[in-house]
Amino acid sequence: MINNSVLDAIYNRRSVRFYTDELVDDESVKEIIRAGSFAPSGLNNQPWRFITIRTPEIKNNISELTHYSKIVIEANVLIAVMLDTDAIYNRDKDLQAIGACLQNMLLAIHSLRLGAVWLGEILNQKDQFNKLLSVEERYELMAVVAIGHQTKKTLSYSRKNIDELIIKEI
Repeated sequence: MINNSVLDAIYNRRSVRFYTDELVDDESVKEIIRAGSFAPSGLNNQPWRFITIRTPEIKNNISELTHYSKIVIEANVLIAVMLDTDAIYNRDKDLQAIGACLQNMLLAIHSLRLGAVWLGEILNQKDQFNKLLSVEERYELMAVVAIGHQTKKTLSYSRKNIDELIIKEI
């Protein structure tokens, strides 16, 4: 395996679902969003927008929209990643850009020695999410990233062997 700090971050980042009650500082949150905003996007349209959420009452209300309510409540901060539908130039490319934005954010979170998990199941309730937060319809929920300081508790994982993933070598 090649020794490289970027590859090391990619291989060692994990989804973190258990947090301490230690505060995540505002500077780190801004840096995480900044990292997300540096993702590539078609025509550099940067279709992402963000909502940061710390208010316990709002987090409790959001927790009712997902099966992962405990994670939402225990995370110190949530970042909702939204697609600005007024900025779309090609929906497929913009959705891919949002994915790249999320990965940048997750790698930044890891590099800041924080833990996070990308919550996607909440997308089933995106209209209720927008209503709850009084967000204009033009903003479409793409994910909620729950962030906090990781407890020692971790979950095991496995990855498929690379040979299982390569369809063809021509």
